[in-house]
Amino acid sequence: MKNELPVDSNDFPEVPVGSILDQRFGQVAIVGRPNVGKSSLLNRLVGQKISITAPKPQTTRHRITGILSEARGQIVFVDTPGIHQGGSDALNRQLNRTARSGLDGVDLVLFVVQAGRFNDEDAAVLALIRQSSLPTILLINKIDLVRDKVELFPFLTAMQARHDFLALYPISARRDRGFDGLLELLFKHLPPGEPMYDPDEVTTITTRFMAAEIIREKLARLLHDELPYKTTVLIERFDETSTLTEIDGVIYVARDSQKGIVIGTGGAKLKEIGIQARHDLEQLLNTKVMLRLWAKVREDWADDERAVQSLGYQLPE
Repeated sequence: MKNELPVDSNDFPEVPVGSILDQRFGQVAIVGRPNVGKSSLLNRLVGQKISITAPKPQTTRHRITGILSEARGQIVFVDTPGIHQGGSDALNRQLNRTARSGLDGVDLVLFVVQAGRFNDEDAAVLALIRQSSLPTILLINKIDLVRDKVELFPFLTAMQARHDFLALYPISARRDRGFDGLLELLFKHLPPGEPMYDPDEVTTITTRFMAAEIIREKLARLLHDELPYKTTVLIERFDETSTLTEIDGVIYVARDSQKGIVIGTGGAKLKEIGIQARHDLEQLLNTKVMLRLWAKVREDWADDERAVQSLGYQLPE
């Protein structure tokens, strides 16, 4: 018979909630078709704007990470481009590859659909989720656009029947509604683990990258339906001091006619894009910003995979 010492639970210190022994860490993918509000959702969950938003499909073109740190743990949210079935050029192929890669190495999935709408692109995303076998929470976004909420019940019932979701949340990311209990559920289903990032970090993207994204956002918002799809921004110079940041950016389009749209009459449109982008950049960087913008033509860049890669869209191997 082994010699056993009596153990009293009072002999051990109480482990406070939020200690390393109690913390959880994991990655959560935000997926869905274009223009369902994934970027607005990411900004809402993190509590800070790190992903640009605009009322145009595929505004998000890269894998964007947002980091939420609390005493109970840390969640890394991954926002990716919406999976789009139309278009077959090199840029569109890359965006879809980036979107599909969003499910790699994550612990949970937030599947975002628009209230009252479920089309073939939504079904394609759901098929990828089924293949992944990852636990998934369904977020039905933009409920603020539905006047009579009773009309939502048949849609909610139909969505519940499509997949074995962990939970279903009707939400409005834009108006911050319907999020009660969501974070608690996410932390509950994440594995135990220590935080990977410093609590002050909210994203892994660089300020140089963010500068290009902010300029693209202003392009989308100021040009609206005039904005050519084959438009991108490349930062050629980014010099920072404690009081001044100098940024040179080039807006690339695929046709001479598109260059005129970006510049506007007498350069007015390009000037306004610069004014609005500089305002946001000064708030982000907390310095004065000297921003210079040019519009240039790079013929059919979005149809050339080498050109797509050279302009910052990395192609998976």
